[in-house]
Amino acid sequence: MSDATTDAATDEPADGQEPWDVTQDYFQGPVVMRRSRVPHETTDQRLLDSRGPADWVHADPWRVMRIQSEFVEGFGALAELGPAVSVFGSARTSPDDPTYALGERLGAGLVGAGYAVITGGGPGAMEAANKGACQAGGTSVGLGIELPFETGLNEYVDLGVNFRYFFARKTMFVKYAQGFVVLPGGFGTLDEVFEAITLVQTQKVTSFPIVLMGSAYWQGLLDWLRGSALAAGTISATDLDLITVTDDVDEAIAIIVESDRALSAEPPEGTGTHAE
Repeated sequence: MSDATTDAATDEPADGQEPWDVTQDYFQGPVVMRRSRVPHETTDQRLLDSRGPADWVHADPWRVMRIQSEFVEGFGALAELGPAVSVFGSARTSPDDPTYALGERLGAGLVGAGYAVITGGGPGAMEAANKGACQAGGTSVGLGIELPFETGLNEYVDLGVNFRYFFARKTMFVKYAQGFVVLPGGFGTLDEVFEAITLVQTQKVTSFPIVLMGSAYWQGLLDWLRGSALAAGTISATDLDLITVTDDVDEAIAIIVESDRALSAEPPEGTGTHAE
């Protein structure tokens, strides 16, 4: 309660304010207040009074509004995107790395198959996929994230949305994509891979292909999953079937197309292909 309208010690209106009638019911939206609970200022007063500390903008209720706004902006920007594939990979991949050229071919190939390309919008492998899509005349999407060491969206992004929160951004990667294709990458890429696998494994998404490109890069991870996780019983053999590994761009795209067609041929059951 602001000292501008009440006396903190007596809970009485400050000088110059009209006294409030605490004997009557006070309505604040759906809430009814009486006696000592009757406030001495209105909601509009608190809204329009700009005095006082600004730390409220960092409080959880305000943070919830920011989170909500990110979902609204993301949904609004991507709702009419059409068929799309999310492509992940390292921001550290240099333009002279063979993976960069692989990303360009992948982006162009996905556009040729009728898909928009969604990446994290950063440099490296993400830029390569955006570049391939852009130069092939398709829709190139970048979903950026606020990080202290990122420089913004790459120049090949046609439609970009920047996010504060990883979880809001991740929802957009899944909700608007028919599948994931994953180029070699680090912790962020691994995070996306395992989240996608978990969503399919737990049936939070339906028929969602996950393709890892670069067999030499991913082989060590697959060996560990089989030799350690599967051997210990922490995953099942069918969980490994959720992942396809290839070095062939055409094969990766064919997997996405085949899954998309199979899903389209299924009778509707009231569930979508994307996250709940």
